[in-house]
Amino acid sequence: MAGRKKKNLYDDRGFTLIEIMVVVVIIGILATLIGTAVIGRIDDANIAKAKSDISTIASALQLYKMDNGSYPTTEEGLEALVKKPAGARNWSKGGYIEGKKIPKDPWGSEYNYLSPGVNNPDYDLWSNGKDKISGTEDDIQSWNLDKEF
Repeated sequence: MAGRKKKNLYDDRGFTLIEIMVVVVIIGILATLIGTAVIGRIDDANIAKAKSDISTIASALQLYKMDNGSYPTTEEGLEALVKKPAGARNWSKGGYIEGKKIPKDPWGSEYNYLSPGVNNPDYDLWSNGKDKISGTEDDIQSWNLDKEF
């Protein structure tokens, strides 16, 4: 064993606690930066989905009007697009919304419908948005779909 060095227990060093803490802090900072960017994109996607739903429902309302001569009343609501209301003269068999179900907005709430409308003479159709409170800045409205958020 003349040519071999004696192995010292302290020669095999791993990471120190400070080195591990620095790596954890860096990972935390990166996760925060990426997380906030992803959350912002999720909000954008939810807004786009609500606008798309409103456009789809508006098209179904237009078809309903063509068949029946008027839009559903507020009392009949959007449900008139999937279930024949009593006053419908020429209701389309199968309804006006694919899947026979009115979609909920991306935040899990029902879309609001008012006919005749306050902002539009035919009807108002809107989502209360992320805060689920009607009349706030994050509402997505059929009469204002070009609004920037």
